[in-house]
Formats: sequence, structure tokens, C-alpha cells
Amino acid sequence: MVKVMVDDKIIDRLEAAIDIEDRGYQFGDGVYEVIRIYDGVLFTGDEHLERFYSSAEKIQITVPFQKEELLGLILRLIQENRVKDGSLYMQLTRGASPRNHIFPGKDTKPVLTAYTKEVARPVESLENGVAALIADDIRWLRCDIKSLNLLPNLLAKQAATEQGCYEAILHRDGLVTEGSASNAYIVTDGKIKTHPATNLILNGITRQVVARLCEKNNIPFKQEAFTLDELQNADEIFVTSTTSEVMPVVKLAGKEVGDGKPGELTRKLQTLFVQEFESVKKAHTL
Repeated sequence: MVKVMVDDKIIDRLEAAIDIEDRGYQFGDGVYEVIRIYDGVLFTGDEHLERFYSSAEKIQITVPFQKEELLGLILRLIQENRVKDGSLYMQLTRGASPRNHIFPGKDTKPVLTAYTKEVARPVESLENGVAALIADDIRWLRCDIKSLNLLPNLLAKQAATEQGCYEAILHRDGLVTEGSASNAYIVTDGKIKTHPATNLILNGITRQVVARLCEKNNIPFKQEAFTLDELQNADEIFVTSTTSEVMPVVKLAGKEVGDGKPGELTRKLQTLFVQEFESVKKAHTL
């Protein structure tokens, strides 16, 4: 039986229950994280937990566990489910209380839940690249918070899927922000550019890894907003996320990007990223 986590208890999935008046269900009043698992090893777990606590603080929810305690529970859940290559999803809501837009009193206990699932690396897409469309960014102005309010993201992702695309790349008045479920980058003349980590984007953990890898390997990396024109005329485009890793975009709005194949710099970053998680796995097994 698959195990899930509800607060500090790890139980069978069929035994798990959440109150119908949970504010996450009624208002999207909560935050979440998705963490990648490679060969049973949690990748960038500390960074994800740091963002989880930060997001919760920004919407005035106190995580009911210390980071070390929560990490221990997560690792136990992964072990009990014997996850090899997959992901861990966890979310925290403000808790259950009679429906009211005003925050409930301090006696309302936040609810933490988590589960794991097997997710294979998208090897074929990573090798061949994917298509993307362009869409208006209609989200709220606190995209730096990884909240449960994802309806605009879902609408953009669904539009992309219906047009045979992997992702929708979003813009506000002609300035590219990010993807519906990813961070977006362009490569022009051997230089990478991506939107700065402001309230208009989520500072992705994979984004942070890519920035670190670029600095370490002397790859020009600039955090600066770029235009739709720059996007459409870029030599290379790629997106990053926890489950997509470094994903080449080879077709944008029906037109080929560059020669229609993953670019040289994107390929280099893919290699560096694989080396990064392989080193984490190796360190874990020593």
C-alpha cells in the first residue's frame, strides 16, 4: 500500500482524509513544493525546504515543524514508498475552519500533507527538444510565492497542450516572465538571459542550480528581462523546472528556433546538470 504523510503521521493513502472546510480546498490558502528524487536520493532538498518555509512566511502560515524534523519525515516517506526515480509533493494549508475570507484564529492548526510518485526523466524530450507557444501572463503579482493558486498557470498549460506544445512562455506587455510551470531562458551570441528573481516569477530551484553552474563554468548568465522580439529571434531557448530539468525549446509559436535542434549551450547545461545530480547521488552512497 502506498504511504502518504498527514502532519507528522505516515499512513496508508486510503486512510488519509482532509476536512471539507480546509482552506486549501476552499481558498487555495496554502503553499506547496515539488522535489525531485533520483535513484532514491532527494535532490536539492534543502533549497526546496528553504523556499517552502519562505513561501509560508509570506502568507503568514507557520510551518508546524522544524526543517530538520520535516526533512526526516520526507526521507522516511520516500524510503517507505521505495521511490527510485520520482518526485515528492508536499503542501501546507492554513487549516480547517468555518468558511470566511478573514484568517481564522491562532487555534486553527495548519495542515501539512505529502506524497510521492514515480516519475521517469523525460529523456526523449530532453534529447529532441519541445514546442512552446506564447501567452499573456495573467497571474497575480506575487509569483515569487509558490502558492496553491495556479488557475492562470493551468489555463496557459492547457492551451499549450491543446496546440501540441509542451509549455506556454508567458509575457507581461511584451516582457517575457517565465513559463506556465517553468523558468524561461534565451541564448543570444553565447550569452544566457532570464528574467530576474522578482515578484513576477518564481525563483525556481533548478533555475538556481543553472545559475550556479554557469558561474562555476564561466558561462555568461544575465538576470535581465527580455522582450518578445528577443525571444522570437534567440539562437536558443530553453526552460527549466524540477521535473523538466534543462529542457530545449526547438519550436516557438509554430516556428523553428535556430536550426530546429537543441542548441550547443543548452546541451552543455544539460550535461552539467546531469553531472550535478549524479554527484549528489554519489555523495549519498559513500
